[in-house]
Amino acid sequence: MKPIYPLNVKNEFVFNSSPRDFIVEEIPLYAFSGEGEHLVAKVRKKDMTTWEMLSVLANHLGIRRRDIGYAGLKDKHAMTIQYISLPAKLEERLSGFAHEKIKILDTTRHNNKIRMGHLKGNRFEIRLKKVLGVQKDKLDSVLAWIDKHGVPNYFGNQRFGTKGDNWLEGKKLIEGTLKMRDKKTREFLMGSYQSYLFNKWLAKRMEINLLLQEFGEAEAEKIMGLDEGTLKGTKDQEHFYKILQGDLMMHYPYGRVFEAEDTAKEAARFATKDTAPTGLIPGTKTKRATGSAAVIESQYDEALPLNGARRYAWIQVEDIKKEYISERAHYELSFTLPKGSYATNVLDVLRGSNEF
Repeated sequence: MKPIYPLNVKNEFVFNSSPRDFIVEEIPLYAFSGEGEHLVAKVRKKDMTTWEMLSVLANHLGIRRRDIGYAGLKDKHAMTIQYISLPAKLEERLSGFAHEKIKILDTTRHNNKIRMGHLKGNRFEIRLKKVLGVQKDKLDSVLAWIDKHGVPNYFGNQRFGTKGDNWLEGKKLIEGTLKMRDKKTREFLMGSYQSYLFNKWLAKRMEINLLLQEFGEAEAEKIMGLDEGTLKGTKDQEHFYKILQGDLMMHYPYGRVFEAEDTAKEAARFATKDTAPTGLIPGTKTKRATGSAAVIESQYDEALPLNGARRYAWIQVEDIKKEYISERAHYELSFTLPKGSYATNVLDVLRGSNEF
């Protein structure tokens, strides 16, 4: 039996993105050597962004923010644990640091600076509240589906700012109708526009996948306004997310990009978690899909003055643990996601939502 995306299983629960109910911890890409000219600090923060934390530390240490290395940006509205690096000569000065929202948990030496992306993934701990009666069993069922099949890999809301409109400023920067001197902020906002285009593409592919659960290939093509034959052979694929001819795949959880020439073969490999399809982050120096996949991808591809990339469209959720505390109606779960992925994707599937 083919996996049915649990869109109609509406689960009601309360989730507060707060340090009490949301914990994120980085999983380093490699073990730190214990020696070298860089000091690696394990830092816990709450109620502040990574950039705000780095600014506080830089002011205390008397250095520039860019002198501090970090692997990723962590959520403001959570208790987060991440690793940063700084010149080892500042170790004594760091030992005198104290802040109500930041705590240095541990330090060690390493022989190079931590760079953006130098992490394997993140471990999330989440508390869902007001999980009553049958909701617990429904969450168990959907979580089992997620454990077996995975989730779509949208960029999370925090990528787009409090009002969700960072991408608009990024678009204006690209078009030249907005000027901004701060390089990091400028790059972040333009990256938000790239993320927006990726999410719009993924939402379109998800719409196709959902239609193929209910209709035949020809009917889905008519509904989506696609040319006849665009979805040929997709209905019989085992996984919910359908592979189109010309899709660009990657070995999972990392590996090279290659084209899906034999869609049935690649769909079978995807179903065993050996590979996964990718979507386009528009820009230069990256490959584009061909064939039927390009029909969809080209609608969200723009000539941007930024480096592009391929991003997994679908990811696996690993090491899932759960506990139900009946007297409090709390459903506590933890899981691991690859770097660059967002816990909100798991929560959206648990809710029965497919909105962007």
